[in-house]
Amino acid sequence: MLTQFLAALGFLTSFCLATNSTYHNPILPGFHPDPSCIFVPDWDDIFFCASSSFLVFPGIPIHASRDLRSWKLVSNALSRPEQLPGLNTAKRATSGIWAPTLRYRDGIFYLVTTLVYDDYPKNASNRFDNFVITTANPFNSSAWSQPVHFNFSGYDTSPFWDDDGQVYVTGTHAWEVQPGIQAFPLNIETSQVGEIVNIWNGTGGSSPEGPHIYRKDGYYYLLIAEGGTGSGHMATIARSKNVLGPYESDPKNPVLTAANTTRYFQNVGHADMFQDSEDNWWAVALSVRQGPDGSYPMGRETTLTPVTWNEGEWPVFTNVTGKMNGWHLESDAPVAEGEGSLVTSGEHLKFKANTTLPPEFVHWRFPTPSSYSISPPGHQNSLQLTSSISNLTGSDGRSAEPLGQTFVGRRQVHSFFTFSTTFDTTSLAAEDQEVGVTVFLDQLHHYDLGVVMVQNSTNSTNISPYLRLRGITTVPGFLSSDIAVIPVPNSWATKHIIFEIRASNITHYTFSAAPAGKKSQMIDIGFAPGLGLTWGFTGALLGVYATTNGGETEFQTYVSDWKDRFASSKDIVNVH
Repeated sequence: MLTQFLAALGFLTSFCLATNSTYHNPILPGFHPDPSCIFVPDWDDIFFCASSSFLVFPGIPIHASRDLRSWKLVSNALSRPEQLPGLNTAKRATSGIWAPTLRYRDGIFYLVTTLVYDDYPKNASNRFDNFVITTANPFNSSAWSQPVHFNFSGYDTSPFWDDDGQVYVTGTHAWEVQPGIQAFPLNIETSQVGEIVNIWNGTGGSSPEGPHIYRKDGYYYLLIAEGGTGSGHMATIARSKNVLGPYESDPKNPVLTAANTTRYFQNVGHADMFQDSEDNWWAVALSVRQGPDGSYPMGRETTLTPVTWNEGEWPVFTNVTGKMNGWHLESDAPVAEGEGSLVTSGEHLKFKANTTLPPEFVHWRFPTPSSYSISPPGHQNSLQLTSSISNLTGSDGRSAEPLGQTFVGRRQVHSFFTFSTTFDTTSLAAEDQEVGVTVFLDQLHHYDLGVVMVQNSTNSTNISPYLRLRGITTVPGFLSSDIAVIPVPNSWATKHIIFEIRASNITHYTFSAAPAGKKSQMIDIGFAPGLGLTWGFTGALLGVYATTNGGETEFQTYVSDWKDRFASSKDIVNVH
């Protein structure tokens, strides 16, 4: 009997080891909030995820993976201005694309989401523009369709196909207007909306939103977010025998949260669930990684956690941590298809002729195409930037600039990194002309290090180049304009300057500069706290800009040798 027991124990031990996989959160680091993920056996057992993009363009990034560990950007579902012209007119940094839901049915990928005009009154009928876009090829940005719009005065819309093929959409009304989760039948082809009914108000937390419906064991399960997207964020669930309710709440709600804890991963919520090839359940949720000062400039990120869901019972979610054990998945080669690179990859871009900017590169709203040119005549292996009248702040910090802002960047996806690039500043001549690098959250939260032409303090008629680090933020106690202003050293004797931004700790950015080819002369210009970029719904972008700061004299500058070097081995806080 003892022998049999020990043999059984050995089998169970081996079984447990065989069914566990170790992985690290976040799976989509940086500015990747409101995740929605699916598993598609028809596409070689690949997992796909979509996330919110707000006002950056191209928008709605689609990532793919075979093992839930290595995630590649395969397309941007919103890649053409004509798909959604209103994105360029939406004011406020909290406007734009909110919470896309990704689903697959009969060979077609469906993406349902909302363009939110967050500056409009909450009861305005045109505040929310809901639409569906589709594709038969998620690896090609241009394959995503034009939107089919439907009339619903709310946001966080999510489709569900019932057993009879009827599509129901769940969504959320504005908080002050009619709070709670709404549902209605939708004809996706004609955009005809049926009767809208309230199906659940949640457990009493604020802002019931982010709904998704799942069908299992004779029940309809409704997973939602409550508590706002801050420290009280949580996922709660209810179920019903009828898709339109009434829904009963899980007695153990919330099913997932970090509220009232000291965990490193905070603000956990806005979840979605899916199954793998072995029918195991997983959940993705947004979260933030807080530094000791409460800062999280990378914003809301995508985390993954296993879910135990026994027949007829409520799902049980595992709390989100950095290093996790989940259902077993074979380690597989990364996805080869698609347009981009692995989400954690660095970048060494040399702007070779006849190339385009990688799909990871984004702008704030729509770019002015003529402001960017790769390897123009006489400037091989460089990106030409034509200056904009607007700087990164804009005329009032929130307005859409009709003439555009010359800015392009990538998401910050590691706590520790070094970003550098070289500028040819030869063309700078008129007062207030400026080029440089930036950590950009939105128009009211950014730090910029550049060369700017200003009047010499000893001779008001003489315009000279100065290295200037300045920022703007609404975070109390961190309002800053000029952090440091120093003349470009005469000893540099060059107009080709290396700018560098690095994060060597988890609370501050360091901004540095050096003459091209002489990094040994690199000097630190100043420091800026990540807490000044801890605000809103987005995350930090690392990029370059060129502006006349309101002046009329347009100029060109040239960027070369773009390097993002991510020190992931130092990112030890991920394992907490």
